[in-house]
Amino acid sequence: MKCPFCGAEDTQVIDSRVSEEGDSIRRRRRCQVCAKRFTTYETAELRMPQIVKGNGQREDFSSAKLRTGFQRALHKRPVTTELVDAAITRIEQKLLALGEREVDSRRIGEMVMEELRKLDKVAYIRFASVYRSFSDVDDFRDAIREVRD
Repeated sequence: MKCPFCGAEDTQVIDSRVSEEGDSIRRRRRCQVCAKRFTTYETAELRMPQIVKGNGQREDFSSAKLRTGFQRALHKRPVTTELVDAAITRIEQKLLALGEREVDSRRIGEMVMEELRKLDKVAYIRFASVYRSFSDVDDFRDAIREVRD
C-alpha cells in the first residue's frame, strides 16, 4: 500500500479491526519512510453477472430494471415497498451465490416469478402473462390452477 503523503510503498500495518457491520476491515498503517499514519479499508468486491438476453445480447445487471418489473406487476396491489426490496435483495443474493459471470435473462425471470408468487397471486399472473406470452384464456386458466396448488 502506497503512502498517501510521500508515495513510498513501504508501509506497515499497526492495527486491524473488523467494522461494526462486519463487511470491511479497517487498517491503521504507518509509512516506514515519512512515519506518517493513515487508515485504509478493505472490502470484498462482488460483481453481479452479465445478463444474456434472449437475442444473445449482453448487458449489465440492473436493479432498477428488476424493480420496474416488480412495480409493473404489483401496480395497485397491496404489497409494501419493504417486501419488494426484500424480494429484490433475495434475487441479487441468489445471482451472486451462483458465482457465474453470465446469467440467462430467463433465469432471472423465473426468480422474479418465484418471488411474485410469494408476494401476490394477481401480480404473479400479470407477470406470467407477459413473461410467458399467454396467447389465450387457457393459458390464464392454467396459471391460475398453478397458483392455487
